[in-house]
Amino acid sequence: MSMRPPEPNHKVIVGLSGGVDSSVAALRLLEAGWQVEGLFMKNWEEDDTTTYCAATADLSDAQAVADTLGIRLHTVNFATEYWDQVFEHFLAEYQAGRTPNPDILCNREIKFKAFLDYARALGADYIATGHYAGLNHTPTDSFELCCALDQHKDQTYFLHLLHQHALRYTLFPLQSITKPQVRALAAQAGFANARKKDSTGICFIGERRFRDFLAHYLPNQPGEIVTTHGEVLGTHQGAWYYTIGQREGLGIGGQAKYGAAPWFVAAKDVAQNQLIVVQGHDHPRLFRRSLVAHPMHWIAGSPPADTFQCLARCRHRQPLQACTVTLSQEDITTAEVAFDQPQRAVTPGQAVVFYTGQICLGGGTIQ
Repeated sequence: MSMRPPEPNHKVIVGLSGGVDSSVAALRLLEAGWQVEGLFMKNWEEDDTTTYCAATADLSDAQAVADTLGIRLHTVNFATEYWDQVFEHFLAEYQAGRTPNPDILCNREIKFKAFLDYARALGADYIATGHYAGLNHTPTDSFELCCALDQHKDQTYFLHLLHQHALRYTLFPLQSITKPQVRALAAQAGFANARKKDSTGICFIGERRFRDFLAHYLPNQPGEIVTTHGEVLGTHQGAWYYTIGQREGLGIGGQAKYGAAPWFVAAKDVAQNQLIVVQGHDHPRLFRRSLVAHPMHWIAGSPPADTFQCLARCRHRQPLQACTVTLSQEDITTAEVAFDQPQRAVTPGQAVVFYTGQICLGGGTIQ
């Protein structure tokens, strides 16, 4: 197993979410000889009622796994921290016309900060999660964030904001195994959640339509849908409900003079409250050769150089793209990224994350 060997009497607390990945992470640590306990984090309670709590089923699954393994399960409520450190930023970014990724901020602020601090206070030497990622301890006593063996499940994109302090006290037990192997191990262990469906999308939205959820916090603000020449094709109910490259939900089909090709969001004009759309999946306005990212975060603590070549992705699971990164001479927290090939639907608010080989270097927010 590609993780640090257990040390005598060293305790690790695993973030047990109720899902199969974190469950198998705990299993592998226990089998490797670690002193293991679990922690269930409740991060969202805005939808709770007197008769329903969205986290109840997940907590039940986490407790069942803990019982099967014979380990203690702690519980903690980080809903306040999540609201203050993640959700308010999430709303502010949408109001500004960008498309944020709250999972990235959640990892930095909740799972590898609030959770780490809480676990250390409980006497843990390390924390562990069910993320598909890995670590490399360098000869200079720093830590590199590495891609997982299962490239289809690799989650380093969402972990690129982690600091050295967090990595020093973290274990990733799933680094060297694949998702099918995880499910097989869960079934062999008798976990009730062995076939549980993977969670997708933003955790606090659940099964609802994203627009319906967002409307609770950002009410409708109708505006125009226009072509690049300014011709009005229709209306939208709020520019923040849309993202760059989006096709669904525009409601502007049947434009006789333009033919049947679908329309896509190419840009958002926040000042004019307009969606600017183009026709055709491969319209030139949907592609960019470069972007500016700010603020930059480097896992090693500093960038490889002022200018360097590497690979990057602008969204999770995108095939890695060759690029050149140049740090601003005026502000080293800002970088220009020039791609060898044009990139489709580059979206402000999302992250651009950099790699060399199997090592994740860090990344920044697309501006």
